[in-house]
Amino acid sequence: MSTLIKNINLLVPDGRIVSGQDVFLQNGVIMDIGVNLPQHARETIDGTGKFLSPSLPVTHAHSPMHILRGLAEDVGIEDWFNKEIFPFESKLTPEDVYWGSRLCFAELLENGVTAVADHYFFCEEIIAAARDAGIRLDLAVCTFDFNFEEMVSLTKQLVAQYRDDPLIRVRYGPHSTYLLSPDHLKQIVEMAKADGSSIHLHCSESKAEEDNSQAKYGKSHAQIIQQAGGFTLPCLLAHGLYLSEYDLKLLGKDTWVSSAMKTYMKLGMGEGTIFINHDKIHHSFGIDGGASSNTANVLEQARLFALAGKWHNKAAQFTLADLWKTLQNGHQAMFFNTGKLEKGAPADLIIWDLNQANTLPLYHPLAAILYSSDSRNIETVFVNGKILKKDGILLQDTAELQAQVLSRSNALLKRGKGEANVTF
Repeated sequence: MSTLIKNINLLVPDGRIVSGQDVFLQNGVIMDIGVNLPQHARETIDGTGKFLSPSLPVTHAHSPMHILRGLAEDVGIEDWFNKEIFPFESKLTPEDVYWGSRLCFAELLENGVTAVADHYFFCEEIIAAARDAGIRLDLAVCTFDFNFEEMVSLTKQLVAQYRDDPLIRVRYGPHSTYLLSPDHLKQIVEMAKADGSSIHLHCSESKAEEDNSQAKYGKSHAQIIQQAGGFTLPCLLAHGLYLSEYDLKLLGKDTWVSSAMKTYMKLGMGEGTIFINHDKIHHSFGIDGGASSNTANVLEQARLFALAGKWHNKAAQFTLADLWKTLQNGHQAMFFNTGKLEKGAPADLIIWDLNQANTLPLYHPLAAILYSSDSRNIETVFVNGKILKKDGILLQDTAELQAQVLSRSNALLKRGKGEANVTF
C-alpha cells in the first residue's frame, strides 16, 4: 500500500508550519518528505491548501463506558460512582464491552485519534474491538483487590501475547491505591518489571480520596505508588488532579499524567493543582469515559483545559504552541513511536481541511485547530498507513454499529443496576 500526498502544509509537533511539502507513505511508514517527490503511488492525494499533522493520542480512557453514556448525569463524584456507575458496571456483559468500545473507537477515529491508552475489564473484547476498528490500543487490565489473582494472571498472558504487535500493547492496570492494597500494588509493580512491562493507574483524582489516604496510611497516593516502586518503570497516571509539590518530586522520568478536564468540571471535582503543575509534569490529555466526559473528542479536553487555565489567571502558560505540544505529548506516553512527521515514522496522520465556515478566515492554522475546529475539519485519518477516514467519512459500517449499540443499551436498561464489588 502506498500513498503520495502532494503539496500539503506540515503542522509539526512543536507547532511550526512547513509549507508546500510532498509526503510519501508506504508499508505503514513515512518513506519520504520533500518538494516535488518523484515517487509513484497507488493513491495520490492533492493536499493543496490543507494541513498534515501527526494524529492525536489519548492517554486515559475507559472506552467500553460509551455504552453507559448519559446514564449518570447531574450528580457529584461519589454518587456518580457508588449509586450509578459501579452498579451498572456490575451488570455489563462481554458484548456490552465490545460494542461500547467499538462506539468509542469510531468516535475517536472520527476526531483524529489513532492511539488510545485504555483501562478496563473484559480486555479480550476490547482488543477485538480495537482490531475491528483498526485503532492502536495501549490496554491496561483493570485490577482490584477482589479480582487480583485472576487479573494479574490474564495481564501476564496478554503482555506476552501482544509484546511485538504493532497495533496492540498490554500493560498492568492496578486501579488505584484506594481500591487496591499497597501489598498488591507492590506485587503488580514487581511483575511488570519482570515482564518488561509498565503500569497505568488512577492517582490523586479527588481531594476526598487524598484526605482518606492520609488518614488511612499517613501518605499520599503518589507516596504509596513511589514506595511500591511504581515510578521506576513507565507509568501512566490518570488524573493527578491533586498532586502536591512533594508528590511531584517522586515522579519518574517515564511518568506521564493524563488529565480530562471535562470530567473534572462536570463532576465538580475542583481546581486541584493541575494548573500550577502543568509545566512541571509530563502532561498529556485523556478522555476518561463516555459516562463522565460524554465525548471521545480529545481536542475538547485540551480546549477546556486551556480555557479553564486562562480563567484561573494563567493565560501566559497556555499558548497555542504549548497546548499543541501537550496534545502531542501523549504519543510519548505509549509505545508505538507515533507522533512524528519524519522519515521512518509510523504513518499515523491527519489531513485537516480548515477551509470551512467554522475555521475561516485562516489567520493562524493552529488557532483554528485548537479553538475552532471539530471532526468535520478532519478530512482524512491514517493509522499505520491505512486510511480509516476519507473525504470526511469514516470507512466502517456505522449502521451496524448503531443498531448493536441500541440493542445493547436497551438490554442494559432492562437488566438494571446490580451490586457493586467496590466503593469510591
